[in-house]
Amino acid sequence: MDITLPSAFPVHFVNGHQALALEMTPALELSQALTLLQLQPSRPILVLVGGASGLQDSHFDVLSHLFQDSLCPWLQARGFGVVDGGTEAGIMQLMGEAYHQTQCSFPLVGVAAQGTIVLPQDPSDATDERAQLDPHHPFFLLVPGQDWGDEAPWLAKLAHCWAGSHPSVTLVVNGGGITFQDVAESVALGRPVVVVAGSGRTADSLAAALEGDRSDAQASALVQSGLIHSIHLEQASQDMLALLDRLIAVYSG
Repeated sequence: MDITLPSAFPVHFVNGHQALALEMTPALELSQALTLLQLQPSRPILVLVGGASGLQDSHFDVLSHLFQDSLCPWLQARGFGVVDGGTEAGIMQLMGEAYHQTQCSFPLVGVAAQGTIVLPQDPSDATDERAQLDPHHPFFLLVPGQDWGDEAPWLAKLAHCWAGSHPSVTLVVNGGGITFQDVAESVALGRPVVVVAGSGRTADSLAAALEGDRSDAQASALVQSGLIHSIHLEQASQDMLALLDRLIAVYSG
């Protein structure tokens, strides 16, 4: 029996931007989803995870400059794709704004659980619990789930599938409990993880565990993988990019 695959559909934002979205179904493989979203061929991938809320105001300006002046140009120059949570909050919003301000063209994909977001063309579905999609992301994969964190395994596996034989790396900025899940998913796939120490919460807990602090059992268990690395927010952006370059070289094969 033939199985009809879903089609990607446009998402129209009030700022005039348009994105391409796809709802993940049981009949759909991730490789097929990439094709339907026009995200082939494979390429190196950055997974961005961390705080949707909880970032200190003082961090916003620092991270905004970091993303706009350094990270986005680096991603563009090296032909990366980026996968994150895709909502208009925290580091995902900062990435979307940086992507727009720098006029980059690398593919930026938001992965979100269907029950946690509202589409801009369906305002009647809006609730206090649902988040808006970021209007500067050009692609979205909407996956099954009603709760925050349901997207975590999908996000990690989409990046793994999309990278193919290319390397991938996870960047952690701030974050709460779900970020620990995101990091665990990356570690399970053998993906190196860079945590930005000084950005707060989960990132700081992981950085502290790297320095020998065993007060957080979750962080301690993850650093035992040998895949966790850290860079401090106050260090020069060139230091972070140099670390990413080293990890990409090490994990390229």
